[in-house]
Amino acid sequence: MKPRFISDLHLSDKHPELTQAFFVFLNESKEACTHLYILGDLFEAWIGDDDDTPIYQEIKKALLEFTTNGPETFFIHGNRDFLIGNDFAKDTGITILPDPYSLDINGQKVVLSHGDFLCTDDIDYIAFRDQVRTKEWQANFLQKDLTERKEIAEAMRGASQEATAEKSNTITDVNALAVESFVDEHKPSLFIHGHTHRPDIHDVNLSKRVVLGDWGNYGWFLYINEEKYSLEKFLIK
Repeated sequence: MKPRFISDLHLSDKHPELTQAFFVFLNESKEACTHLYILGDLFEAWIGDDDDTPIYQEIKKALLEFTTNGPETFFIHGNRDFLIGNDFAKDTGITILPDPYSLDINGQKVVLSHGDFLCTDDIDYIAFRDQVRTKEWQANFLQKDLTERKEIAEAMRGASQEATAEKSNTITDVNALAVESFVDEHKPSLFIHGHTHRPDIHDVNLSKRVVLGDWGNYGWFLYINEEKYSLEKFLIK
């Protein structure tokens, strides 16, 4: 396997440069990797698989072209796009994975996650996460018409940005004890996640915790080739 891993692209019609960078990344990755794992927050917001926003249709088309006779592609829900469902998966050729997800890559145990469940110091966010991940909340939201869903999503984004601005970096990062407990339980060689926008590689007991970066001025991805791996960034113009 020669997999690549990305997260936190936050694609939307407000930042076309990120979408174009994603298209370039897909084009280059089609020959460079055997598997692609998207670990959440591919989109800035996802209000349902019936969203007819034009840029989203372009992204779906690009993903389908990538997966057709190309790398197997997998997706884990993020806090921005947890409503991506089976219709999106079918339209793009991706496979949706549970969070967390364990697999063997070239003889190494690897655990994948979006990572937000480890931010246990952010009590308000965890409460919100628990609420919106329920089937009842999602069913109630998805039965609303597109216009109302867009208005609700915009209001939720604004409230989230205001709340995050008032919180310390410590609160919005993963909790160290939660990470150690999770790693001790699963014992991976590599634990890969996103969400925190703090790209780095950490030692956690006998494991490595790889934090993917968000896409902005730079794009980030992790690649694995045999037993070697590297966290890479590239300029987005």
